[in-house]
Amino acid sequence: MAPTETLIDEPRSSTTRRRRVIIVAPHFAPSNLASTHRSRLFGQHLPEFGWEPVIVTVDHSFYEEQLDWKLAGLVAQHLRVERVGALPTKPIRVVGDIGVRGFWPMLRRILNIIDRDGADFLYITVPSFFAAPLGRLAYELRGIPYGIDYSDPWVHTWPGSDRPLTKAWFSRRLGELLEPMSVRHASLITGVSDRTYRDVLARHPHLVAQAVHETMPYGGEEGDHIAARRLGEAPYLLPPSEKFRVIYAGTMWDNGKENLERMFRAIGANRQEFEDVQFVFIGTGTSPNDPQPQVRPLAAQFGLGEELVMEYPARIPYLDVLTHLEAADAILIIGSTKAHYTPSKVYQSILARRPIFAVLHSESPAGAILSGSRSGQLLRFNGAADLESVERTFVEAFQKFRVFARSFDRDSVDASATEKWSARSMTRKLAVALDSALLRRRPAHEENRTGALTSRWAERRGTR
Repeated sequence: MAPTETLIDEPRSSTTRRRRVIIVAPHFAPSNLASTHRSRLFGQHLPEFGWEPVIVTVDHSFYEEQLDWKLAGLVAQHLRVERVGALPTKPIRVVGDIGVRGFWPMLRRILNIIDRDGADFLYITVPSFFAAPLGRLAYELRGIPYGIDYSDPWVHTWPGSDRPLTKAWFSRRLGELLEPMSVRHASLITGVSDRTYRDVLARHPHLVAQAVHETMPYGGEEGDHIAARRLGEAPYLLPPSEKFRVIYAGTMWDNGKENLERMFRAIGANRQEFEDVQFVFIGTGTSPNDPQPQVRPLAAQFGLGEELVMEYPARIPYLDVLTHLEAADAILIIGSTKAHYTPSKVYQSILARRPIFAVLHSESPAGAILSGSRSGQLLRFNGAADLESVERTFVEAFQKFRVFARSFDRDSVDASATEKWSARSMTRKLAVALDSALLRRRPAHEENRTGALTSRWAERRGTR
């Protein structure tokens, strides 16, 4: 497929004058990272709600991950995408983070767009977290209001970050230094769940009154599934089989492995209950280019062979993932021990209209979403201290799920619940938040200061 071929229908257009929002997305299609869908889908639907999006991203020639040109075909034709250069990683890789490598080129392009075309708002999606200071700099240089969207928490403790002088330790310390500066004048703070930015508000209480805050989970996009069906490709990782095949698609993070270990332990002790079942794990590597299996070594510890647990750690194209989900007998979702974690795969799994078995933290927002859609059944646990309950109840819960799956009707999925959590509905929430952030103006003296700064800059540029 040619990189410019589009696979989606264009959205309806608003008849009102659109405001322009610059969306900073260091990774964008054809990058195969999950975060690219956030900006892609916002960009697709914002015009319907009165906003003209402009994506500022780093050119794909500077990405290190494998490119997905089928995904590029899902980018709306109306969407303006501005691509910039970055520091290369070859022949010497000094730094890998794309937000660092493309920081100054992205800043120059943002300022250029503001000067040449005008813009009403700057919206930065993180990660890369090191793109967040772009908002503060653009605010100081041009007076443009800005917001930050958290797909993951920035300043927190993760494996290795508490070991002094390690890469993870330096990354955390740098975040502790940069976050206060980055959010100081933010007008909008958003996230995939309130837990991704709750600590931001606690660390910087002035944002409670100063900024609008909104929660917008990753939304499902029916058009993506339609595009996958249009391609008509076969699920090449699923040869014909009589077994009940359950697919898990996506990265297997450390916090999810704890649940997986408990599941495998329970399966290993009750092998007779799973003789006609096969779990298939796809794209489980810890990074897009990671070929190392994450699941098979764990399964082997409990004597589970490939006839029961298969793994394809390499990442496959996004539309191919949707094809495999729709061809599966069932879909497996494994949540984190962290309550804030809302798997983005929840929404695409619901839209695949296959029965879903989910192991989720009792406080995960994904639980209510799955229950409301009538797509599957849940095995809940209460955090890291309650993992033993996963092992104790897994076999019985999965047996009940098998009964549910046998009578599952794809038309029984609650369409209204699906629409409630659609990418379009999430984008509507973003548009309302953008409108509110613009209404929540800065104090008059600050308006005058930044307005005068912008006017002096424009006069020097000869644009007034």
